[in-house]
Amino acid sequence: QVQLVESGGGLVQPGGSLRLSCAASGSNFRFASMGWYRQAPGKQRDLVATISSGYNTNYADSMKGRFTISRDNAKNTVYLQMNSLKPEDTAVYYCNYVLGPLDYWGHGTQVTVSS
Repeated sequence: QVQLVESGGGLVQPGGSLRLSCAASGSNFRFASMGWYRQAPGKQRDLVATISSGYNTNYADSMKGRFTISRDNAKNTVYLQMNSLKPEDTAVYYCNYVLGPLDYWGHGTQVTVSS
């Protein structure tokens, strides 16, 4: 069982920045593909960004140029740097860990963009 703990969410004004972190337990983090997804109230959970074990990244179109996903295998942590935040970025952000058939989710961290 892999435990994922997200942190870094909060309230930020439009145009502001936040950095989310997701710390994973276990010894196979470096082999896993990691991702961030988000879910706004009343909507489905959508892809934000992913990063493979080989550091290849993929972003949803609306996040390109504003969000950056990165990972630190020494710390078993994946990050999401979010800049130029908009009210429509308000959502619960979830961390995802995929390694073969294993697929784990964190409990999420709330991001609210509002003035």
